[in-house]
Amino acid sequence: MDLTTLTAVSPVDGRYGSKTEPLRPIFSEYGLIYHRVLVEVRWLQSLADHPQVEEVPPLSEHARNLLNGIVEKFTLVDAQRVKNIERTTNHDVKAVEYFLKEKITGNAELEAISEFIHFACTSEDINNLSHALMLREGRDNILVPEMNQVINRLRDLAHELAGVPMLSRTHGQPASPTTMGKEIANVVHRLRGQREHVVETAILGKINGAVGNYNAHLSAYPEIDWARHAEKFVESLGLVWNPYTIQIEPHDYMAELFDAIARFNNVLIDFCRDVWGYISLGYFRQKTVAGEVGSSTMPHKVNPIDFENAEGNLGLANAIFAHLAQKLPVSRWQRDLTDSTVLRNMGVGFAYTLIALNSLQRGIGKLEANPERMLEDLDANWEVLAEPIQTVMRRYGIEEPYEKLKALTHGQRIDQAGMQAFIDTLELPEAVKEELKALTPATYIGNAEAQAKAI
Repeated sequence: MDLTTLTAVSPVDGRYGSKTEPLRPIFSEYGLIYHRVLVEVRWLQSLADHPQVEEVPPLSEHARNLLNGIVEKFTLVDAQRVKNIERTTNHDVKAVEYFLKEKITGNAELEAISEFIHFACTSEDINNLSHALMLREGRDNILVPEMNQVINRLRDLAHELAGVPMLSRTHGQPASPTTMGKEIANVVHRLRGQREHVVETAILGKINGAVGNYNAHLSAYPEIDWARHAEKFVESLGLVWNPYTIQIEPHDYMAELFDAIARFNNVLIDFCRDVWGYISLGYFRQKTVAGEVGSSTMPHKVNPIDFENAEGNLGLANAIFAHLAQKLPVSRWQRDLTDSTVLRNMGVGFAYTLIALNSLQRGIGKLEANPERMLEDLDANWEVLAEPIQTVMRRYGIEEPYEKLKALTHGQRIDQAGMQAFIDTLELPEAVKEELKALTPATYIGNAEAQAKAI
């Protein structure tokens, strides 16, 4: 059976394949091979640029262009050739080295230095830099722009609904009113904070040999400051140099990155569940889509499927990121191979996150606030004004203000007339009484509107 979106085992490449397609050039097997080729080529070029590596003289413009062309014009056919070589070598990185030697055949200048391809490197020198470049590209070019779109959509919604009052619920019970816009602004602020952690996580790399001590480098060229050369090389790739490693870069930064993405996702899970509840309460309606079916048996239903889909996929993403973050920093002695197979799943965590962000944006686009329904709940819960009334009573020295309001409202419903009658019994200045009597659940929102507009 050929692999198609219908036969793919994972929905990442099947049902949701169109949503995750931007990740394929980065996190696929092709993407990994491409980045390995890039690192190998750049390493050879760095040796040619080093004046103390006399056996690799400075490259002619033609030779440099040929090497650059191997990277810039790398195709699926090239990647398949690497895989074909791997069938013989049974070693994926060695297959890249042999592929490059094939590609430079016929160029005498490059053939003369062909044994300096992969010079003094262990496979993990190439792999860790490749994975780092993949993560940086996936984060900066795909994930963070999608995060920004979600944040911007929610910010716009917070502004739109800044002044729409609603009943809060703490412990599931009626509480001091807020506005729908302020509640969404809270989410925006949280997401911005977690996004910054994602963006600011340093992406590290190393190229220091089999156990991190430049053993092979120094055996061939003891006079060269290989640590300085490695630092310069890693930074030339746009990465941060890690000077202390075993055979593998220890992956601590990956754990930081994956945990940061998971925290961003957790905020969205919280939001999805809240919006699901608000839809259930009738605070939001959902715009209907022609032809869309909510239930196979109940024709009336318009389900919050986009938020449910997002919540489910965010959970899957976080499960993968959690395993990556817990497993990758742990390696037996100078290395074992358990990280290799796990690292091939980095893109899966990104993919489930991307699917969720797409669903979430679709769901946000369907939301229509229902202010009338929110006002109904507010008008049915005048007891929430017990808080401001007892607070004002404290200011004016009335004894036991909390206890008096508790006796009036604790576990009980009270209407506007009952609340105003209570206010009339208080020994307060008449102007203060009038101010309290003018207060309604819908107007008792503090500075919620201003906060929402300021986000």
